[in-house]
Amino acid sequence: MHLAFGLALVFLSLPVGTKRSWTRALDLTLAAAGILTAGYVAWDADGILLRSGSYESFELWFAGALVLLVLEGTRRTIGWPLPTFAVLAMAYAALGHYLPWELVAHPGYNVRRILSTLYLTYDGIFGLILGVSASFIFLFVLFGAFFRESGGGQFFLDLARSLLGGVRGGAAKAAIVGSSLFGMISGSTVANVGTVGTLTIPLMRRTGFSPGFAAGVESAASVAGQLMPPVMGAAAFIMAEVLNVPYVEVAAAAAIPAVLYYLALFAMVDLHAAKLGMRGLPESERPALPSVVRAGWFAVIPVAVLVYLMGVLDYSPRLASAWAIAAVVGIAVLRGQPTFGPSRLPTVLAGGALAALEVVMASACVGIIIGMVMLTGIGLKLSSLLVDVSAGSLPLLLVMTMIASLILGTALPTTATYVILAVLVAPAVTQMGVPPMAAHLFVFYFGVIADITPPTALCVFVASNIAGAPFQRTCWLACRLALAGFLLPFFFVYGPHLVLIGDLPGIALATVTAALGVLALAAAIEGYALRPATIPERLLLMFGTLLLIAPGWKSGLAGAACLAVVLARQVVARSRTAWPAPAVGDS
Repeated sequence: MHLAFGLALVFLSLPVGTKRSWTRALDLTLAAAGILTAGYVAWDADGILLRSGSYESFELWFAGALVLLVLEGTRRTIGWPLPTFAVLAMAYAALGHYLPWELVAHPGYNVRRILSTLYLTYDGIFGLILGVSASFIFLFVLFGAFFRESGGGQFFLDLARSLLGGVRGGAAKAAIVGSSLFGMISGSTVANVGTVGTLTIPLMRRTGFSPGFAAGVESAASVAGQLMPPVMGAAAFIMAEVLNVPYVEVAAAAAIPAVLYYLALFAMVDLHAAKLGMRGLPESERPALPSVVRAGWFAVIPVAVLVYLMGVLDYSPRLASAWAIAAVVGIAVLRGQPTFGPSRLPTVLAGGALAALEVVMASACVGIIIGMVMLTGIGLKLSSLLVDVSAGSLPLLLVMTMIASLILGTALPTTATYVILAVLVAPAVTQMGVPPMAAHLFVFYFGVIADITPPTALCVFVASNIAGAPFQRTCWLACRLALAGFLLPFFFVYGPHLVLIGDLPGIALATVTAALGVLALAAAIEGYALRPATIPERLLLMFGTLLLIAPGWKSGLAGAACLAVVLARQVVARSRTAWPAPAVGDS
């Protein structure tokens, strides 16, 4: 039913492109066909299960129609790359017996076997991924729509501006905090940039940041919203199902790396502002903290309800999100807000449903790919191939996985990128002895970071348009600011304490040393700590970064020594420039 409604909404809300009567009739026909073919599986689910592998002839026609509808619906929502990938997967399943390479060849499957697998089993379209979309993700998307409509997103942004707007580089720091708070609810990089960036990017420009840097800060801050608990991105819910662990464990494991990422970004902005001698926002452009709290304190309650129910009472994500939505509506009613009145509620519900279409269609289309992977067994073969190609070298395998994630992520949504690599690549990483949580978070991180890497980088495209900055330059600036996001996955693979695997003292030590490491990284990239850094100092800071983020107290101690040497040199150099040499004859 989730897919039936999704297909109907796609074809009705995203028409074929012209407003002629025949195209409208075509869209209506496709919507009706989506309801019929997907709805039939819900209507006769018991009969399909009882037949257990056999099928009626008309069911294959329904299967072919649904596959075509999913491909077209996905094309309309997220473009050509993912449907093309799905078509290639089906072609591989049908033509595998023609391939000359024994490693990837297989006996081949006829059209009936392919269609019945995709339509009438749990290995195809109606598999795990679409089930997670229907059970968990949609409710969290709906919660995000209700939360934004209640003014919660604006409260987070105003709170960040009031707390941080007055310090140096305050506009950029408010953008980072606001984007992290808004992103952990929305789970969408583009929505984050479009909502927060329209306010923060002009503010950053007015306080002296260049257009490209302002757009880069907003892009780097917004993209990591998918990494920030408690909600994160849609792929995190799928990860919990794939790993067969409660979602709260995934959110907890992602918490320390997400905070470290934002700490590094915050430090880079601070040091950049110090290097340019910048000041904060004038008081006239900063909302007063008491008025912000009085006007929007209630926005904290639904988030607190969500965290408490999932983290303390161990409620399922589905039930916790439903109660969080109820909390948003209940607070609005108690405060006499007309936000969710009879005239506005249908619009909010419609907005939530439309916001979920991309995930619905991506989940269904990825189901086609996963079905063909399961049918042909290429997943196990590819894992073995990757282990063989890397010659048992974990660093080489991780680099290959990173490149694959970034390439796929430039063309596919984060959810699709994660699911494909979780099936094809993550098993190879776990074969090397990496804990499954760390391996899957590694894939997830680079699928997220791919949203700011060239050549596509949709969220950078939105931010650069708002700022009036060149797109390619903004991409590279965003990648430089997000460099911690490229390094942290390697370090939590080698030091899984950062994803809460290990004892408490080890987790505490890894967190402290990694925090010092990302601060050293920020100073090395910006070329500024207490004063402008020399090239040897920057090299020493970068070397110290690697030592500090690496696991173990010995490497952490050596890294801290590198940082201390640089700071001591800069303290001495700054004291010499601050106090002029005494004049001749002075005592």
